Amino acid sequence: MPSQRVAEPLAVVPLKLPRKAPVYTDETPTQLVRRARKMHKVLTEAYPDAHCELDFTSPLELLVATILSAQTTDVTVNKVTPTLFARYPTAQAYAEADREEMEAILKPTGFFRAKTNSVIKLGQALVDEYDGIVPNKLDELVKLPGTGRKTANVVLGNAFGIPGITVDTHFGRLVRRFGWTTEEDPVKVEHIIGALFPKKDWTMLSHRLIFHGRRRCHAKKPACGACPVAQWCPSYGTGPTDPVAAAKLVKVPA
Repeated sequence: MPSQRVAEPLAVVPLKLPRKAPVYTDETPTQLVRRARKMHKVLTEAYPDAHCELDFTSPLELLVATILSAQTTDVTVNKVTPTLFARYPTAQAYAEADREEMEAILKPTGFFRAKTNSVIKLGQALVDEYDGIVPNKLDELVKLPGTGRKTANVVLGNAFGIPGITVDTHFGRLVRRFGWTTEEDPVKVEHIIGALFPKKDWTMLSHRLIFHGRRRCHAKKPACGACPVAQWCPSYGTGPTDPVAAAKLVKVPA
């Protein structure tokens, strides 16, 4: 299990802010790869502690936690799962769960009836098809109730050490802002971005972009003037470029 981490200040990375957004309309595929990898290298320095922010001790716990994270925050999920995991330690326990009891536990996560239904069906499917064990293959994971490619890649990368790209809302927003792709479809984004990086980097690339999206590159008002990759970003200027104003937008989760 990833140990409980105490929030630390974001790493200080020297900023080189451009006067205006760089333009990459004539960028070749090779130039795109080089730029993307340079940006990833800098994000690695900026977020040395990037990790999965869901608490878990097993593939089953991570699978359930990721399903519960839909339409809510990891912080909210982490408040609920200690009780949930203690009450339902196995797939069999989920399969045999009392629906009303589980709904009461999951209520803070929102859409708790649908999530309860998914988790109970997940337990039943794991018991019926995999002897209660979470499979470690993408094509098997995506067939499980409540489990799409995003969830499957989270589990593969973080519970099994099998590289995967997690295209959540933060990841998709950032790769489009960075000009790495214009695609909106998550599956196409996954494959296009995967082709830019060595497979061994996929899981940590996902964590670093998600960290950056949650901490600096916000959806409505990104902290452009406090961004370590601003000099390579064609969307520079979407948010405040003044370093002082931008610094106020940077978030460090508790």
